Amino acid sequence: MIAFLLNAAFMKFKDFFRAVFFLPNITSIVAVAIIFGSFFGTQFGLINSLFQALGLERIDWINDTFWVKVAISLMVIWRWTGYNAIIYLAGLQAVPGDLYEAATIDGASRTQQFFRITLPLLRPIILFTVILSTIGGMQLFTEPMILVGNTGGATKGGLTLVLYLYSQAFGNQLFGYASAIAWMLFLIIGVFSFLNWKFISKGETH
Repeated sequence: MIAFLLNAAFMKFKDFFRAVFFLPNITSIVAVAIIFGSFFGTQFGLINSLFQALGLERIDWINDTFWVKVAISLMVIWRWTGYNAIIYLAGLQAVPGDLYEAATIDGASRTQQFFRITLPLLRPIILFTVILSTIGGMQLFTEPMILVGNTGGATKGGLTLVLYLYSQAFGNQLFGYASAIAWMLFLIIGVFSFLNWKFISKGETH
């Protein structure tokens, strides 16, 4: 949706909004994690202060298994949404305008043009961003590390695969076990990369 808005003819100040959406991706991860940590603080966090002002109960973002996942997810979404939107924008701009003109002459509606032209041509990009986001999720480390520490928090709700690897290697001194985790992570990422290549290749042959 963001990419469509940035590509729309009626949208003004496109270059400004493109820069704004991409800015979180080039911001320091540590700085982002610290800022979001001030948002999700249990006692003095900005969000809980707003809840208290509205007469709502505070949320224990850090020590609750569910809400710590929400907090980390929001950090990741804020950081990578603009990046993916720019990739989709490049894909939209690569679609030939002649296809839409021909479809309009043939009487195709905007909905039909989206599902019959735009979506099939964006298929490789969609697969690329999905696989890339999945691999990025497997490698998530800095955000939960700064927000909840290297143990994943009191309830282990913020424990990611790479954070678990780090805690086993440098916390418990189990370097062999951590190496095994790293190899498994490498194999999983390799499988996802292979699937991505196969799907994209299949889409290009059609």
